[in-house]
Amino acid sequence: MSNDIKLEIRNMTKKYKNGDGVENINLSVKKGELVTLLGPSGCGKTTILRTIGGFLQCDKGSILIDGKPIEHLPPEKRPTAMVFQSYNLWPHMTVYENMAFGLKLRKIPKAERDRQIKEMLELVNMSGMEKKYPGQMSGGQQQRIAIARSLLLKPDVLLLDEPFSALDAKIRSQMREELRKIQMDLNITVVFVTHDQEEAMAISDRIVVMNKGCFEQVGTPSEVYNNPVNRYVANFIGEMNFIELADKTLAVRPECVIIRPGGSEGIAGIVRTIMVLGHYIEVTVSTEYGIIKAFVSAESAEAFQPGEKVSLSFLKVHEFAKEQSAS
Repeated sequence: MSNDIKLEIRNMTKKYKNGDGVENINLSVKKGELVTLLGPSGCGKTTILRTIGGFLQCDKGSILIDGKPIEHLPPEKRPTAMVFQSYNLWPHMTVYENMAFGLKLRKIPKAERDRQIKEMLELVNMSGMEKKYPGQMSGGQQQRIAIARSLLLKPDVLLLDEPFSALDAKIRSQMREELRKIQMDLNITVVFVTHDQEEAMAISDRIVVMNKGCFEQVGTPSEVYNNPVNRYVANFIGEMNFIELADKTLAVRPECVIIRPGGSEGIAGIVRTIMVLGHYIEVTVSTEYGIIKAFVSAESAEAFQPGEKVSLSFLKVHEFAKEQSAS
């Protein structure tokens, strides 16, 4: 199994003067796997990415690629490539010149450079853009070129730091799909950083949910969504209702809430709002435990009106001890 591991971080610590940073980080990423570091701003995800890329030196611990330590190497000597939020394309160079730069440093002959650049532009749907300058392209096009430029260097590990956050929602969604397809077609190992849980769910093989420099949970998208280990993860991934009881907190996904007319069984409540959200309807219900949100089909929603008495029951409930609910 160990020869399947492409990237390994062992007991890595990187602290800043103000005390922020990460401590005792351990993570293994398999060859061809896309692992996402997910968490709010300041939780340490970019710090980890930058230590892998060599842009930050770790205080302790080691980083290995294919079993070889790389933490002592400068960024340009590491078998990694990093794509930043801001694209980092050189504005005075054409697309061709931007893409050829790294290949020239590696002494790749011109004919081979031309062939590789042409192939890579086809892969990211940007054929024929060789003579354009970054300023003549949209954000989505620039980001494709930045990703293509990184892939040309054939990195063992591709590092992506919030690469789509500056793009609007529709382009972002398309770029995610394209990146995932390229990643799977080329079998590249990717570490992806985002604060957007929907993006993490859509793109990842595994998600690392982070909080204040620590890992809260590592698992597949379905594992962290369906079986969150604590309230923090339950709250951070997807929508969740929390019901506070004397000794514990119950957590219920809106799609696991069943609403029935009348207040006879389960939790009694009154319909507060009914909102159409595309292919499903969001119904909020006022109860003695606060407002509970349910996602129902358009057909089911027709049975309810605001102000009507209803009863709620749950298909699946997570229980968390009271002390965890403070996190």
